[in-house]
Amino acid sequence: MHRSIAIAGIHTGIGKTIASAVLAEALHADYWKPVQAGSLDNTDSIIVKDLIQDGAKRVHREAILLTAPKSPHAAAKEDNVEVDYTKFAWPHTDKLLLLETAGGILSPMNDHATMADFIQYFNLPTLLISNNYLGSINHTLLSIELMKKRGIKILGLVMNGERNTSSEDFIEQYGAVPIIARIPFFETLNTETLKQCALEIRNSLLQKLNYEGN
Repeated sequence: MHRSIAIAGIHTGIGKTIASAVLAEALHADYWKPVQAGSLDNTDSIIVKDLIQDGAKRVHREAILLTAPKSPHAAAKEDNVEVDYTKFAWPHTDKLLLLETAGGILSPMNDHATMADFIQYFNLPTLLISNNYLGSINHTLLSIELMKKRGIKILGLVMNGERNTSSEDFIEQYGAVPIIARIPFFETLNTETLKQCALEIRNSLLQKLNYEGN
């Protein structure tokens, strides 16, 4: 678990996977999705692998693969699989490892634990991915408050998609968590456009994370 950062979200479907790919490219980090539920033909790991440089070497195999497009605890029941994160075999890498969680911060990992429990158990510093939509201020601040209450170290917010200055300013001020990167909506998403975005945020991101990179 040397040098690991969790990538968590305020909600499902807010772009954690694309954000994870950009962050992995910007930080020259490896990527791992511990638990994947849904189509096995187009997993989040496959998406990231196709988008980042040397993806085949830097994207690690999931600990748990579930076939139903449901919350992991429900999908695991259908597949008759136990999801016990205390027994996960972690990837071996010399690079920074980004772990993408599933759903929102309180989405279930199994019948007894949430993504927050998983992050808390391994004491993982976390980047929280947010997006601007009606209700996102509430969802973001609730996530921040929960994480602080749990003692989870929030490295910063990453805003994904269209910018909304009034919402973002309120979140930063009230939540007392800085926005350390903004990832725009991609009209065209491929390796080159993702790499360009990663280059644009890299220096600022490294500085705000106080991380030297490699």
